[in-house]
Amino acid sequence: MSHTTGARQAQKQKTRQALLDAGLRLLAEQSLSSIGLREVTRMVGVAPAAFYRHFRDIPDLGVALVEESLGSLHGVVRAILAEQPDAEERIDRTVAVVERYVRENPAHIRFIARERHGGVRAVRRAIAAELERFAAEVAAALREQPVSDGWSDDDVLMLAEMYVDHLVMTASAILDAADDGDMAAAARTAERARRQLRLISLGRLHWKD
Repeated sequence: MSHTTGARQAQKQKTRQALLDAGLRLLAEQSLSSIGLREVTRMVGVAPAAFYRHFRDIPDLGVALVEESLGSLHGVVRAILAEQPDAEERIDRTVAVVERYVRENPAHIRFIARERHGGVRAVRRAIAAELERFAAEVAAALREQPVSDGWSDDDVLMLAEMYVDHLVMTASAILDAADDGDMAAAARTAERARRQLRLISLGRLHWKD
């Protein structure tokens, strides 16, 4: 790749990321269905025509934001489960990861919480697909744990879906408390999440289909 081609590709990626960042900033105050293409491009300082070099339309930008919002969380949680520490340590580390992710990516969590049941079908479907993929990855990690011996694949997936739903709800609740400036409430939410996961873990030991 020539220097010129490389520089052009780098600029293209920079513009694409700027459009994603602008969309995310606008979503702090409104839903995706109410955002206009010109609002996004005006914030970035590019012509509206430049938008179409990166995205087909605003819903397509929203789908890219779904991938950006949830993609990096998969590997971290999957690694914690695959390392197979004892249940208490696994729960503590998982909730700690969610707390840190909310602190570092509040806009992404807010976007997922708002649009998961929002008005843009393509984005709803993208979130559902991403969470399904997340659950499948968690199920694969859970399947490797000795406590899953004798479980059917459907039951392991059901458990994984419970974990994923719980993590998403916990992240949203922590963010709501943080947005209100109530860090004590955020801490209580995290502790409650740990207790709920312990309850799920205990039920797992005694589950019989």
